[in-house]
Parts: sequence; structure tokens; C-alpha cells
Amino acid sequence: MTTQALTAANFEQTVLDNDIVLVDFWAAWCGPCRTFAPIFENASTTHPDIIFGKVDTEAEQALSGGAGITSIPTLMAFRGGILVFSQPGALPASALEQVIAGVRGLDMDDVRTKVAASQTANAAT
Repeated sequence: MTTQALTAANFEQTVLDNDIVLVDFWAAWCGPCRTFAPIFENASTTHPDIIFGKVDTEAEQALSGGAGITSIPTLMAFRGGILVFSQPGALPASALEQVIAGVRGLDMDDVRTKVAASQTANAAT
């Protein structure tokens, strides 16, 4: 599978409708983004069960702002609709594989329990 462009129109639905979604926030003028792009693309062919999406931060400024992107490239990983990883910087292929393995290995029942506890705590303040 190749990477797919994500926009404000399809971002949320893509994250909610798929088990694992990796998102690369990038811009054409960004050197590190251009370095990371083929690494991200290669991983998409190695892991066809994962959705690999790219958000052009220039074209999707509102989406990027809403996601809190302050540095590019930024990689985000969603599992079961929950943000489970976010890190700026171009990753080497080995580090991207570690992120993928970590996301695959998550105990999602535990993650959902922690998210619920955090939301309860935030609601109480």
C-alpha cells in the first residue's frame, strides 16, 4: 500500500475507521521532510495492514494547527482512534520500525482505561 493524502475532510474518518494509522505531517519546502518521505513510503509497502497518511501542512493549515503541529516533519500514530505516539523529527527506518512494533504491541484495553481515567481526572478539575 502506498501513502495517502489526508485532509480536513478525511482525516478524522480515516483515523476512526482503521486500527492503525500513521500520519506524516510535512511540507514541500522542508528538507528533513523530503529525507523522511521515502522511508515512510517504503514502510507503507512493508506494512500493508497499516494506513500511512500524509498531511501537507501548507495546504492543510487548520488541520495541522488543530493537531498541535509546531515542527515538521511530525509523525503521529493512532491505534483504535486514539493518539498513541507523536514525535517531531525525521526518523531513520530502524526507528520507524520500532515505533510500528510498539504501536502493534500496545494493550489497547490498558490504553483505553488510562485515557478514561485521564478524562475523568480532567473533568473533575
